[in-house]
Amino acid sequence: MKLKILLIILILPVFSFSQVDFNKYFKNKSLRFDFLLGGNNKDVKVFPEQIKQEPFWAGSKINLLDVFNYGTYRFRVFDLKSDSLLFSKGFCTLFQEWQTTAEARGTDKTFYQAAIFPFPKKEIRLEIDARQWEGNFKTIYKTEIDPNNYFILNELNPPFEVVDILKNGKPEKKVDLVILPEGYTKAEMDKFLEDAKRVTQYLFEEEPFKSEKEKFNVKAVLTPSVESGTDIPGENIYKNTYFNSSFYTFDIARYLTISDMKTIYDAAAVVPYDHIYVLVNTDRYGGGGFYNFVSVCTADNKLTKEVFVHEFGHGFAGLGDEYYNSSVAYEDFYNLEVEPWEPNLTTLVNFDSKWKGMVAYSVSIPTPRKTKFNKTVGAYEGGGYMSKGIYSPFIDCRMKSNTAKGFCPVCEGAIKKAIQFYSE
Repeated sequence: MKLKILLIILILPVFSFSQVDFNKYFKNKSLRFDFLLGGNNKDVKVFPEQIKQEPFWAGSKINLLDVFNYGTYRFRVFDLKSDSLLFSKGFCTLFQEWQTTAEARGTDKTFYQAAIFPFPKKEIRLEIDARQWEGNFKTIYKTEIDPNNYFILNELNPPFEVVDILKNGKPEKKVDLVILPEGYTKAEMDKFLEDAKRVTQYLFEEEPFKSEKEKFNVKAVLTPSVESGTDIPGENIYKNTYFNSSFYTFDIARYLTISDMKTIYDAAAVVPYDHIYVLVNTDRYGGGGFYNFVSVCTADNKLTKEVFVHEFGHGFAGLGDEYYNSSVAYEDFYNLEVEPWEPNLTTLVNFDSKWKGMVAYSVSIPTPRKTKFNKTVGAYEGGGYMSKGIYSPFIDCRMKSNTAKGFCPVCEGAIKKAIQFYSE
């Protein structure tokens, strides 16, 4: 009983302050502010692209303020008259990963992004913030938006067919996942639907998704491509596909991403959604996932299940990679003097803010990677692409390898909190 009371006390403050009166400030549709993040390894700038009205708002109408403090970026929406914070959300982008590559030291690039939030009834101020090397956020862009501005696009959505894969209730009370087909021709739409059903089943075979299945809706939007497959630049293979996906991101053969996010957003907007998952029609190994942005996975590889679930861990719950011995393009990805924002990584700088409370008194910190600790929560050196200075909570986990049996207890806990946030 004491444990149950303690859990209630710990959980309630996390969400209780996030009480903005939705109906007072917002309409039941979305405003999409499209922009480019551009710069190099040191500088970043926001370039506005367009503002668009979308017909659905899928998110919670209760939890409107971000309580997690995850992401390398965030955006905040303020009521212009009262200066009250109405909405906030952390997110990641391919840009911040590119910033840590060698290429970013000598050139500038831009990456497409969007801030999507409930459509405001009154004038608002949008602020976009970038997390600094020291861990704090800095505002890099501000703009005022009048919801009555006639330059806000209000276009008809494309007439794509929509199929329910899993339907459990109203969008504002569920986690709404939309799956988009990439590299499936019109003649292959039946294959896509079967693939979408299969990967959805994969997700709900793993905990904690299995126990929380009734809190999800899953829809498929049929977007046929001209050709099957995807680009593989390292093998001089190029396909005319709907979302222009490509392997060899940052010249890493397995890294599969999509830069044409405007097309993705437009396709996903035909349904209410919280997270976008793009399923690519190939048997090649690969994928990618970005917090509150997009996840990508191939459909027919023997490890599709493991990759699909792993990338959703990134995109939906903000989990970090726990591996540290695979080739990556990143240089100095983490500042070892501050705590990583990811809930499953620590530098031990402020371990109290992470999972220290889940570690038994008999377990040493750091914890040696020995067989006797295989099922023990601790702090094991290695994670976040670094073998030294970063620690992860379990010897093996879905966020570390494809051979793990599933998520570790720390990652499961983070996923459950995300599900709760969207389904209240």
